[in-house]
Amino acid sequence: MIITKYNAICNLGDNIEEVFNKALNGDAGCFELRNSRRLGGINTSLEEIKQENYNIRANQLILKVLKPLGIETLDKNPTAVVVATTNSGVEEYETSRNPKHFEIGNPAEFVHKYFGFTNFYTSVSTACSSGIKAFSIAKELLENGIAETVLVIGVDSIAKLPVYGFDSLEILPGEPANPFSKNRCGINIGEGAAAFIVSKEGEGIEITGIGETTDYYHSTTPDPEGIEAEKAIRLALGEMKPEDIDYINLHGTGTQANDLMEARAVYNIFGAKVPASSTKPLTGHCLGAAASIETALCCRLLEKGIDKVFPHIYDGEYDEKLPKILLADKSTKSGEVKTCLSTSFGFGGTNCAIVLRRKICTT
Repeated sequence: MIITKYNAICNLGDNIEEVFNKALNGDAGCFELRNSRRLGGINTSLEEIKQENYNIRANQLILKVLKPLGIETLDKNPTAVVVATTNSGVEEYETSRNPKHFEIGNPAEFVHKYFGFTNFYTSVSTACSSGIKAFSIAKELLENGIAETVLVIGVDSIAKLPVYGFDSLEILPGEPANPFSKNRCGINIGEGAAAFIVSKEGEGIEITGIGETTDYYHSTTPDPEGIEAEKAIRLALGEMKPEDIDYINLHGTGTQANDLMEARAVYNIFGAKVPASSTKPLTGHCLGAAASIETALCCRLLEKGIDKVFPHIYDGEYDEKLPKILLADKSTKSGEVKTCLSTSFGFGGTNCAIVLRRKICTT
């Protein structure tokens, strides 16, 4: 499965190049304190949508990220649409009371109708692993001949519902997220979108493997042993060896529970040999769009073919209670990055991992 085109938007920038450059330099995007909570919003102009049922911020973000990809040129019949989201238009529903705004399927339906596609469309919500789950659905659509091209999108906007939800768990601090630090105390919620044109063949970034597991441990807390998270990573690797991975983009939320289990899962496979980092201190945790944005960052890193990876930005006080994984800093030289692993884990015990590789042309 090949990613032929892609784009992303978040608090780091209005397109993937801006987002990539700032992330590579370790520059955090725009954050502001709202009621003592540090949130990473997007401050850019967004297009109003004329159809009231679809005029929600999530869809405006989708339009912003799709327009540069030339979506209008895609063949309408063989193109399917899969959208990962957790919030849809829940924020707008609070004032509009329009039930269409509340529907989780609203963004997928909007893209399908706005661009005149006639094939299958769906939204997927598996909490913070939704972005990788969307690629898994795209893979099934392509392999079963349902679609020749799949438009894969991840999107979420800041809304009071998830803000209050995370705040009730006491993991929404007013200071920067601090993944894998002994001083970590939670996440900074962000917003954004990423979009990908995916097909079975072509030139671009190859998705060599996707791993998915569920651990059923707790509704909001992952299994501290990270057993199923580790299994998801191994499934994504397939026949690849750990040393075949040049860089790991960690889920790295900055909560006590996630960082413990993720450090265990990653260490059990890679030890402290593969440079890794979380980009969430820079972008914020964009929930249903998080895995999508992080996949786009990895795609750009692979395209660039450079010997530098995204630095892990935190206070430098690694939690000694965690297995010691190799966190990259601004001076880390990885050698040319040809293969990336990205992990994403969500409430309810959903564990996902994706392996990306720069496709080598044989002609």
